[in-house]
Amino acid sequence: MSEIANLQPQAIWKNFELLTRVPRPSGHLEKVQQFLLDWAAEKGVSAFKDEAGNIIMRKPASPGMEDRKYVTLQGHMDMVPQKAADSNHDFENDPIEAYVDGEWVRANKTTLGADDGMAVATIMAIMEDNSLVHGPIEGFITADEETTMYGVNHMKPDVLEGEILLNLDNEEEGEMVIGSAGGINLNASMEYKEADTDTTDVAVKIELAGLLGGHSGVEIHCGRCNANKTIARLVQDAIANFEACLASWKGGNMRNAIPREAEVVLTLPADNVPALTEAVAEWEETFKGEYGYIEPGLKLTIAPTDLPAHIVPAEIQDNLVDALCGAHDGVLRYIPDVPGVVETSSNLAIVEIGGGKAHVQVLIRSSRTSMLECMVESLESVFSMAGMKVETGGQYPAWQPNTKSEIVELMQDIYRELFGQENKVLVIHAGLECGVIGAHRPHMDLVSFGPTLRSPHTPNERCHIPSVAKYWDFVKTILQRIPKR
Repeated sequence: MSEIANLQPQAIWKNFELLTRVPRPSGHLEKVQQFLLDWAAEKGVSAFKDEAGNIIMRKPASPGMEDRKYVTLQGHMDMVPQKAADSNHDFENDPIEAYVDGEWVRANKTTLGADDGMAVATIMAIMEDNSLVHGPIEGFITADEETTMYGVNHMKPDVLEGEILLNLDNEEEGEMVIGSAGGINLNASMEYKEADTDTTDVAVKIELAGLLGGHSGVEIHCGRCNANKTIARLVQDAIANFEACLASWKGGNMRNAIPREAEVVLTLPADNVPALTEAVAEWEETFKGEYGYIEPGLKLTIAPTDLPAHIVPAEIQDNLVDALCGAHDGVLRYIPDVPGVVETSSNLAIVEIGGGKAHVQVLIRSSRTSMLECMVESLESVFSMAGMKVETGGQYPAWQPNTKSEIVELMQDIYRELFGQENKVLVIHAGLECGVIGAHRPHMDLVSFGPTLRSPHTPNERCHIPSVAKYWDFVKTILQRIPKR
């Protein structure tokens, strides 16, 4: 067995190690769905796949526990496929190369998939261990949470039997989440007729890389550099002052990840290249000054590249770049009566321009419906003025806190008894599936918790080994003490 599978508690880590072998990037879940069904069949666990691609596993109550409330253990099967620039990892085919680094488990230049592989591994551990004491339970392992929350958005309410939902997708041991923001995807797109490149010009590629990126809900307040938003300032300068023309732009690849890299190809007169090169160096110093210690790896480079046959027409180019400069990115507002908690934000996640097409995707989050609508209208105005078609989709509701939750009160008591300290109760800005599940099943009592993860949605994602042991003891005790119906 690998070093991961031998970690304690082995019940969770051995199953997580199995998951690292199975490709499961969002949008490509066939292999992990079949793996989970095959695993359940091998272990004698009742399991099926619903019409939305979710996997449901069920286990009857331990003897004498039949009168307890039915518990749904929930997490998502997909992972965010992010990798370092020098990694050749193929997320659709290659296993994750996980390894132990002191008190942490990491992956080799890719996301680890502990978000939310730890939940799936926990469900597997509970389903296969007949020595555990619990009432009736089911595991609800959802599809494509990281992209559109497809699994919960398309679930049938009666596919579940649970009265209590334990969502295992929080990323800080010692916290319980009882509310989260809603969100919506905004897509702006257009097609244009390309212009011919001036054959006397030359081309350069400018790249902004080495950024931390991160989860656009959990880490949006950290002030990290958004590669798309930042490089837009340089492109605007190059067009205005160095006779540059935009040929292509590519930045970001996941709606809920702060983009770590962006690259643009510009054409311009050869005589202007030295001055632009000097300007790029000055912009690098400016960006480093602005982001200081937050982005220690920030790097801005310029290099010659092949002259493309076509560019973006000048008027469209100007409109697009102006829109990207004008579009809001980052925190818009904090919750007025909950200091320090983000209410509304946007993430300028993906920009793709070239070949006669332009596409921009923004993930907007808010715990207040009116402010979510305000942010949509604001961004729609910016991109519409650039001549782009704006559409929204993938909306999921905010999860409104239940301050009188029976399960939260019980879990607070258990945590205090087990560890001699308080378990923090929070409302967070990240979007959780609890909001959607709660809308389908309003009678459910919901709470989210989990072991400690850091930097999810980045190649620096890692899971804190000691926190998993505390989390596992917590889960087992909760199941033993679930209230009676």
